[in-house]
Amino acid sequence: MSLAGGVLTSVPLPHTVVRAGDTVMLSLSRSGDEPPITIPRDPAREAARRELSKRLYHENDPGWFQRALDTFWTWVSELFGTAATAAPGGALGLVVIVLAVLAVLGALWWRLGTPRREPASSAALFDDRPRSAAEHRAASEAHAAQGHWNQAVQERMRAIVRSLEERALLDIRPGRTADEAAAEAARALPSQAARLHAAARDFDDVTYGGRRASEPSYHRIAELDRDLERTKPQLASSTTSAAHNTRQGAAE
Repeated sequence: MSLAGGVLTSVPLPHTVVRAGDTVMLSLSRSGDEPPITIPRDPAREAARRELSKRLYHENDPGWFQRALDTFWTWVSELFGTAATAAPGGALGLVVIVLAVLAVLGALWWRLGTPRREPASSAALFDDRPRSAAEHRAASEAHAAQGHWNQAVQERMRAIVRSLEERALLDIRPGRTADEAAAEAARALPSQAARLHAAARDFDDVTYGGRRASEPSYHRIAELDRDLERTKPQLASSTTSAAHNTRQGAAE
């Protein structure tokens, strides 16, 4: 304490902190005959906590995002270290295993396509724009020329169904699916039943299954389209044969 200009002021005194058991002794620069000031352990800890909680001491602390990122990378590092220890060959063996797993997943994705939820019911084969079989064939060939095999397969299947409708082998029915068209057409063209169902499956896989069509699959369905044009329906043949037999029997 000092008196300056008639004002009593407090002058901070140099001090040191000495810890003894559960008591903290605050030793000020006092006369040698005066004992040091002692503070119990708990109040001293609380005073230190309050002091260190001041904003002054935390101005350069990392933000919450940086702390979260540091925690994540620490976890990844520990996980990798643990896995590398357990894997044969250490870190190199772990890298080989990870690459092998990624290669298998890539092969499955390429073979099976992107997983998708199966539709509750197949969508309609045609859209709202009525087009002729010739127009669908032209669109299919244009897509094939550009290597767009998905669209080429879709348009060729539509051309097949529209052609069968134009030949009166199928009734014109909005909302018909590819599977339904194949089943109905197989009754009139039983010799092509297997190929019709295969074409319908290709159409569904490309349209709803997320799979990619290939050039060979397009050529198969295009060949089916050409063969169907030359295939006579069994019902028509049976009717003609029956009428011929009737006329022949009447003549005799």
